[in-house]
Amino acid sequence: MRTVKHFSLHRIVETELRVVSDVEAGVLPVIQVEEAVIRDYARREVWPHRWVTLFVLQDLQPLVRQLTPSPALPLPGGGNSLPPGGAAALEHRPVVNVYDLADPAGCYIFVNRKAMMKEGYWDDALAIQGLLAHEHAHPLAENEATRSSRCLHMELSPEFRLPIAESEIENRKSKIGKLLALLADKLCLYAPRELFANEMTIRSGFGEALLHLNRRNVANASRGVAGREGLHRQLQEEVAQGNLTPAAADLLLLIGDLKGYLDLALEVAPFYRTGRESDARELETILEAEVFPHLEPGVPRAYTALRDQYVALRADLTPAELIAWGEGVLDVLAGALVEKGLILRYRLRVPDKRDA
Repeated sequence: MRTVKHFSLHRIVETELRVVSDVEAGVLPVIQVEEAVIRDYARREVWPHRWVTLFVLQDLQPLVRQLTPSPALPLPGGGNSLPPGGAAALEHRPVVNVYDLADPAGCYIFVNRKAMMKEGYWDDALAIQGLLAHEHAHPLAENEATRSSRCLHMELSPEFRLPIAESEIENRKSKIGKLLALLADKLCLYAPRELFANEMTIRSGFGEALLHLNRRNVANASRGVAGREGLHRQLQEEVAQGNLTPAAADLLLLIGDLKGYLDLALEVAPFYRTGRESDARELETILEAEVFPHLEPGVPRAYTALRDQYVALRADLTPAELIAWGEGVLDVLAGALVEKGLILRYRLRVPDKRDA
C-alpha cells in the first residue's frame, strides 16, 4: 500500500476537483494546470462533469492492477475495451482519463510521474496543459464515428513471402503477429478516438498547448532515431552470426519503423483538420528533415497516406462506413509491408451475437 502524500479538494466553477497523490514534490503545478483546464472547458458549455478525481502517482501500477484481469473501473477511453496493448500498456502513458460513457458526472485522471519524467513533460507546464486538455477532450469528442469504432472487430493474418527458413518463420511469427495487431489496432480502430480528441482539444482553445506538446514529441522522435540505429546494428549482428536472414532483418527493421513513427500522423492530422496548416507543416518539416531520412523508404510514404486518411475521416460514419475507411488505413499498412515480402490479410467486421 502506497502512502498518500497529498490530498485536497478544490472548487472550479461547478466542478469539484479531488486530488490524491503519492508524489512528494512537484504536485502543485500539476494541480494548477488541471484547475485552469477545467475552468476553460467549463466556460464552453460542453463540460459534463460535476467532479474530477486527479491522481498524481509515481507510476500507474495501481491502475494497471485494478484493471487486470477484470476492470473494476470504467475503462480508459470509455466504452467496453482497453486501448491498444491492454492494461499493461497504460504503465507507459503519461496521462490517462478513465470515464464512463453512460455516466458523464465525473472522471478519473491519472498522471504518471515516471512516464512524464522520461518524456520531459514533468517540469513543462504548457506540455502538461496539452496532455490534460487532450485527455479531458476524449468524452467531449464522442460522436458517431468513435461509437462505431468500438463496434468493430479486426482479424489479421500475416503471410510470409520472403526468403526465410521455415523454422525462422515459426520462431518469429507469433511476435510479428502481435506487433502488427497492436499497430493495426492503434492506427485503425483506436485512431478515431485520438483524432477527434485532438481536434476537440484544438477547437476548445488549447491548440498552442497541443502544438507545444507535439513539438516535444517530434523532438523526441528525432532523438529516437539513435535507438533505431542500435536496433539496426543488433539485427545485422544476428545476420552475421547466421541467426537471421537479411530478408527477415529488413522486415523486422521496417516493422520497428512503422511501430515507432507512423502514429505521429494522429498528432499532425488534427491541425490540418482545424485549418492550422502552418502548424502541421512545421511539425512535418522537422520529420522530413530529421526523422524520415533515417527510416525505411516506405515509412514516409505510409505516413503521408495515413495522414490523408485521417484528415478525411468524417464524424458521422456508421459502422459499415467506418469499415470502408478502416480498410483504407489497413491498405496503407499492408502496402508498406508487402515491399518486404509480408502479405497482410485482414478483415474488419461487426461481431454478431455468436461472438459474445
